[in-house]
Amino acid sequence: MNFKSGEINDIIVRDLIKNEDKRGWLIELFRKDQIDEAIFPQMSYISLTYPGIARGPHEHREQTDYFCFLGPSTFRLLLWDTRKGSSTYGNMMVMEIGESDPKIIIVPPGVIHAYKNIGEKPGLVINLPNKLYAGWDKLEKVDEIRYEGDSNSPFKVD
Repeated sequence: MNFKSGEINDIIVRDLIKNEDKRGWLIELFRKDQIDEAIFPQMSYISLTYPGIARGPHEHREQTDYFCFLGPSTFRLLLWDTRKGSSTYGNMMVMEIGESDPKIIIVPPGVIHAYKNIGEKPGLVINLPNKLYAGWDKLEKVDEIRYEGDSNSPFKVD
């Protein structure tokens, strides 16, 4: 598949607003009144990624990811639309987000995604996916198609 730079349908990008005062800061990550019920979170997790480390690329068949890129580092995020019925099929988006530009990125099924910490500090990412990892009580097959280590894959985060 040949990829081209461009927007991707159904990707939602929102600024994370940092409300600061003398005590510190607060950022709202999730508001039920701002997203469709079909993608309401079913679980959450936080990950720390060291500088120079990439996560992904992979995609989901059914799961929507609700990523919150907070910092305190910078991430390069790559997204590729592999949904054959999508009018943006084949499009790739690249963005740098995190400490200086915190964002919520909602990634629908069928969009391959990967990110790399390109900053100098460990970085935090919170995800609030709409499906349970490995299903109820972790008894189901994991909903991931992984591309890490695929030497033929065009999906490189570097």
